[in-house]
Amino acid sequence: MIDQVSPSDLAAWMQAQDGAHGRCVVLDVREPWELQTASVRADGFDLVAIPMGEIPARIAELDPEVPVACLCHHGARSLRVANFLAGNGFARIANIAGGIEAWSLSRDASVPRY
Repeated sequence: MIDQVSPSDLAAWMQAQDGAHGRCVVLDVREPWELQTASVRADGFDLVAIPMGEIPARIAELDPEVPVACLCHHGARSLRVANFLAGNGFARIANIAGGIEAWSLSRDASVPRY
């Protein structure tokens, strides 16, 4: 089962993960034009951007030992990626519920909504 984590609860989820394998990763799976429109600032985590369609070919860029929280626009694409990662050996996975839209509304109002 994939953890559903609100943007405001992300820090607590990350803190609850075993940090022995490095900092948690927020995996932004949105398209490049979306990243140009709005992006989050890495704050207490590493930020990696790989569009959803490229995940299968680029999965080796991610460490299955490092906790990963997936992010998209509203949470649907990131949930699909989280399930894909879980099926490929990633044990500590979360979906950032509500995506960057919720991030802007509840965590950082400076992130543009689109």
